[in-house]
Amino acid sequence: MRQDQKNLFIAMGLSLLVILGWQHFYAGPKMEQAKQQAALSAPVAAPSAPNAAAPASPTAGAQSPATGPAVAAPLETAATRAAALAAGPRVRIETPSLLGSVALRGGFVDDIQLKTYRETVDPKSPLITLLSPANAPVPFYAETGFVGQGIVAPKADTVWTAKGDVLSTDKPLVLTWDNGQGLLFTRTISVDDKYMFTIRDAVENKGASAASLVPYGFVTRRGKPHTDGYAVLHEGFVGIIGDSRVKEYTYDAIEKEAKATYSAEGTGGWLGFTDKYWATVVIPDQSKKFTGSFLSRGDGTKTYRSEFVLDAVSLAPGAKLDVETRVFTGAKETRIIDDYQNKLTIKNFDLIIDWGWFYFITKPLFWLIDFIFHFVGNFGVAILIVTVILKLVFFPLANKSYLSMAKMKAAQPQMEEIKKRYADDKAKQQQEFMELYKREGINPVAGCLPIAIQIPVFFALYKVIFITIEMRQAPFFGWIRDLSAPDPTNLFNLFGLIPFDPTQLPLIGQFLALGIWPIAMGISMFIQMKMNPEPTDPVQKQMFAWMPVIFTFMLGAFPAGLVIYWTWNNLLSVSQQYFIMRKAGVKVELWDNLSKLVNKSK
Repeated sequence: MRQDQKNLFIAMGLSLLVILGWQHFYAGPKMEQAKQQAALSAPVAAPSAPNAAAPASPTAGAQSPATGPAVAAPLETAATRAAALAAGPRVRIETPSLLGSVALRGGFVDDIQLKTYRETVDPKSPLITLLSPANAPVPFYAETGFVGQGIVAPKADTVWTAKGDVLSTDKPLVLTWDNGQGLLFTRTISVDDKYMFTIRDAVENKGASAASLVPYGFVTRRGKPHTDGYAVLHEGFVGIIGDSRVKEYTYDAIEKEAKATYSAEGTGGWLGFTDKYWATVVIPDQSKKFTGSFLSRGDGTKTYRSEFVLDAVSLAPGAKLDVETRVFTGAKETRIIDDYQNKLTIKNFDLIIDWGWFYFITKPLFWLIDFIFHFVGNFGVAILIVTVILKLVFFPLANKSYLSMAKMKAAQPQMEEIKKRYADDKAKQQQEFMELYKREGINPVAGCLPIAIQIPVFFALYKVIFITIEMRQAPFFGWIRDLSAPDPTNLFNLFGLIPFDPTQLPLIGQFLALGIWPIAMGISMFIQMKMNPEPTDPVQKQMFAWMPVIFTFMLGAFPAGLVIYWTWNNLLSVSQQYFIMRKAGVKVELWDNLSKLVNKSK
């Protein structure tokens, strides 16, 4: 096979890989997201009692030492979240990072808002609401405690007595409840200045007989939440159980398990639910063995739960028992997550952030960008600097690649001579080519190396920009107020002069996200391709001519930070190639190719 044909197939393969990846990871989910948003915007009736009720979990039973409480039927759903909060007694939560309250009915942490995060870049937009009560329209809450075996233990409708009127970083909340059968339950809730609650559940046996208790903790959310639906991002059940790898189930995937339940045993770990930027998980004592489960219940509105259950404990008369559980509920800030992992020795807690298979590239790349950000104060500028650093790191390889390309170009006359001399003997022709490559020190596939190097870095950077909350609503300059969102300008409404959004058009809307930065990226890619001689093969020539256009439309809907990186990378590549080829004494084709283009248009 001729070398130009090989290059054509390689280029086509790489293009196809990017196109299919874009369709799978972005365009398809984008359409599905639009459908879900349209469905969510329609009026929704309050759930009926039959649908709202969730049957008891088959794992729940007072006789088994390895079971948690039943998935209880929900309370009557309030019309609004505010009405649900007002339906029972509460104790206020006030910390530098959180607003909310603890429900005295049940003793749950079920009302959390994040003080430093808002729904949009508008500083007046609502705060992010994370947890909501069991009787709210969209319940999402955490619970810890004991299941009693043959005794009365606190339940979801148990009203606790509070000692204190506020829960703050320097003022724990103490709740007490007497079961009337000789057992006094005490729940002490503490919270730090970030997102970690420490809940110490204690029980004292003042009766005349032993009591058997099973400690547990769980996170419950009722109703399938809206997810972005990107294959590059996991949202749903997540956890570490013992020494196993991180376990991840989507809300649909758990339904495929037997009895819609996944269970495993281990020592150390955590489990709960993760969204794109937020998570709520329960963390048992890391020194104790537990059974962890993900489960789904209900025929109508589903109830999803992540739970852990410790071994049953027999509490003798006069004895005391206390169990400490932590509940993380908040933003998945990388530094905070890593600090919790290290200081609290929580096993693999950093995997609550979906770094993906390329963890060893993605996380170090984030740390490098974040490190530079703390000096320059702008994540966009940090991305530009990291791009330069990556160029310097890979300069030796790129230098060899471009030098080989320069040698290939210098050898073109000899190659043409070989083609003519052995026009009827392809085997001999290829043999002579290989001899020529060896004699001149040419690597025929060296031109693909810079592209091959960029692909893993491209996807790692895409992951960093897409999943890390640090990039959320991070501004660049000018009109780019959120590097994690697409460029908000659009060619098809004359960059805002015409008051409509082309991306909302059915069928073709997803292809019409064409802002200023994607256009700049397309121009930079066009210039980069014009640095080399135009292919002689007409098919290859047409493909390379259209590639910048295809990539411009493809990257139009990608996060602006990624498009800025790609544009800057192209410009650096052009400068690098120009310098190396001039140094090698090889003519740069850029000006001749542009001149031909201009003359052809006249």
